[in-house]
Amino acid sequence: MNKRNRNLLLAGALGLAGGLVATRLMTRSRGAPGTREGELPTAGVLDTLALAVDVLAPTFAKGVIIRRPAVVALAERLELDRRAIGRMQKLRNKYGSGPLMLPLPIRKQAVILTPEHARRVLDESPEPFSAASSEKRAALSHFEPHGSLISQCPERTARRRFNEDVLEHERAVHHMVDKFLPVVDDEAGRLLAKARTQGELDWDTFNTGWTRMVRRVVFGDAAAGDQTISDMIIELRKAANWAFMHPKKTGLRSRFLARIQGYLDRAEPGSLAAVAASVPQSADTMANHQVPQWLFAFDAAGMATFRALALLAAHPEQAARARAELHSHPGIERQYLPFLRSTVLESLRLWPTTPAILRQSTRATQWEGGTMPEGTGILLFTPFFHRDDQRMDCADRFAPELWLKDDKVRDVQDRDWPLVPFSSGPVMCPARNLVLMLTSVMLGALIGEDDGIHGLTPSQQGRLDPARLPGTLDNYSLRFVVLADGDVGTTKSFD
Repeated sequence: MNKRNRNLLLAGALGLAGGLVATRLMTRSRGAPGTREGELPTAGVLDTLALAVDVLAPTFAKGVIIRRPAVVALAERLELDRRAIGRMQKLRNKYGSGPLMLPLPIRKQAVILTPEHARRVLDESPEPFSAASSEKRAALSHFEPHGSLISQCPERTARRRFNEDVLEHERAVHHMVDKFLPVVDDEAGRLLAKARTQGELDWDTFNTGWTRMVRRVVFGDAAAGDQTISDMIIELRKAANWAFMHPKKTGLRSRFLARIQGYLDRAEPGSLAAVAASVPQSADTMANHQVPQWLFAFDAAGMATFRALALLAAHPEQAARARAELHSHPGIERQYLPFLRSTVLESLRLWPTTPAILRQSTRATQWEGGTMPEGTGILLFTPFFHRDDQRMDCADRFAPELWLKDDKVRDVQDRDWPLVPFSSGPVMCPARNLVLMLTSVMLGALIGEDDGIHGLTPSQQGRLDPARLPGTLDNYSLRFVVLADGDVGTTKSFD
């Protein structure tokens, strides 16, 4: 069975599982939806089935831990994410603010429908809304069983602090910027040289260069060619897609974590491994179990960067603004590129790499509409909040201005409508600023003029309509043409 058919089979299996759950719901339900006094609203059977079909099944079929390219391509063709957003809008319009309980036979589950509730859940994590939900523990334990995200206190405190200290979550620019930027430039040069040879820049070429860059930043130059460690986490993440339904590959996981530990022990100067060696650790830290999440996050960042490149190619005026920013920030000044960072953030808003933010209540909580029981799973479907065209004028267009406001304005904006590409609150991704630094510099290297390779244009006619961008963008099939030197200045548009 080839890879494409296997992916489609996986998607079909997930859809079948969703159908079986729905059947159980219909046979066990007591009938019409209702809300008893003091209880949160509960979705009816048909609405729960519709949510499973339109939102849950496509999200998990695409792959939550690692994407299945064939299913992502299908999702773009069928506009499945746009359909999912429409379903969420219907639920909010029918049931009100929620949170909306689902009458599942196997667990207590709630769906968040309003920005106020989304903000509360994120701000009050990890207590009483734990990030270590049952589903997340089942999935991430395949490759980071003692990772911060799925840990409970007191271990979580030590592990979170380690991540924050190494990744410098509060700094817009990591102190190792003078070491990291040359690595980005070097790998960008390598992948563009290959693209010139091929006549185009495709995902495989970009991703090869991106993952080399990530390995060098995380572990040092000694890991540049270590494709084995990248293959290991890919294999483990494929199993993690199935969470508790797939046996853990404990032998592979042990070898993977041991390989990470080897790089941490080496602590090559100029790498995050060296930073890790310099920060305080305790017996609870288990540093080699924290690093897999960095690799995981950087993989999503590569997807966002490639999609951001497509956004600039489809918006020539914005691309010109990005190049002007590069010209005014030469050399090491590229460490902070506000417009290019906002472009990456827009890529993540339009096409979230974390479509499902999961939490689980550690105790009963009170809401305007009633009580949410202890142990309730909570779903924030980020595409709904990022692209709700009933509430956002810019839902389907490229709007980098959303991210170019001062902190006070941004805070008010977030309270009014949550845009959470890196989550938010105490459990916000600690790599946020480091990711934005590296992605913006890489994006700048791909569009810069100085070496005559800035003319990158997607080869798919009309794939991105600036007036109504697609609900899903398949990064795996994007192709960018590398223009010859004589073509520099050619209008950047879809061929």
